[in-house]
Amino acid sequence: MAIPTSRTSECGVISIDEEKCTGCGLCVSVCKDFSIVLENGKARAGKNPVFGCIACGHCMAICPEGAISINGRTLSPDDLFDLPPKESAAGYEQLLSLLQRRRSIREFTDKEVEAEKVELILDAARTAPMGLPPSDVNVVVFGSKARNRAFAEDFCRYLEGMRWFVSGWFLTLMRPFWGKANDELFRGFVKPCFDVYIARMKEGENVVTYDAPLAIYFYGSPYCDPADPIVAATYAMIAGESLGLGTCMLGAIHPLIQSSKKAEKLRQKYGIKYRSREGLFVIFGYPAVKYYKGIERTFASVKTHS
Repeated sequence: MAIPTSRTSECGVISIDEEKCTGCGLCVSVCKDFSIVLENGKARAGKNPVFGCIACGHCMAICPEGAISINGRTLSPDDLFDLPPKESAAGYEQLLSLLQRRRSIREFTDKEVEAEKVELILDAARTAPMGLPPSDVNVVVFGSKARNRAFAEDFCRYLEGMRWFVSGWFLTLMRPFWGKANDELFRGFVKPCFDVYIARMKEGENVVTYDAPLAIYFYGSPYCDPADPIVAATYAMIAGESLGLGTCMLGAIHPLIQSSKKAEKLRQKYGIKYRSREGLFVIFGYPAVKYYKGIERTFASVKTHS
């Protein structure tokens, strides 16, 4: 039985060219579904897979003879490409330098982000790993300051109609059900967000998406691994940084547009196809500020088992 996603409900079809197959077994070693076995020195489709081929493409990508092809679940041999040479990949020091130089930028020049750079960001984000192929990550691109502000204005009008959600009586009512941590989160973060978003927008200042020249929203489907949109958004953020853009992740918008009929209408207006357990906005633009120092960060805890 195939594992369904919003894009397909069928298994991939494995085809093996016996004349090309040398029986090296590499495909068998990387297929964790047991969809491929070795018989009489040749790779063959297995009879007892765990789920059925999910079209991860590992077997097709690792075969040195090009003997395996996968079709279905949005994958085909046409999707294969030659890996860039190892020498062209960034080393650890280069990667660490890029990450250390990045800070969350909310102040941008009036320069728009070129369409070519938007495509490069999306190309990088498409390489993000996923819980289950094919990717169930969906993307909405707000490709100009005007588009970005229009969404932020609609979002603030939507919040005005949802003020009861952070009212004192509602938070008091819900505290026994969602516990101390959520109560503190709503009183200390969500309610102030409502207040400042709405008040500043009425004054003409957008502190929802900061009038960034580019905002990209990553979200999933009901079938999506919850981590997938966050990983894709992270890849996009790093790609933006590598292209000389300032970036910032915005986590407060997504959870507030998931429930209620009003939220559904807002999603429909902007072509957001699904409610999603997780999602993230990332804003991009040419920075109007420059930082001279980094800030050392820490984890809450690290436990090593060795």
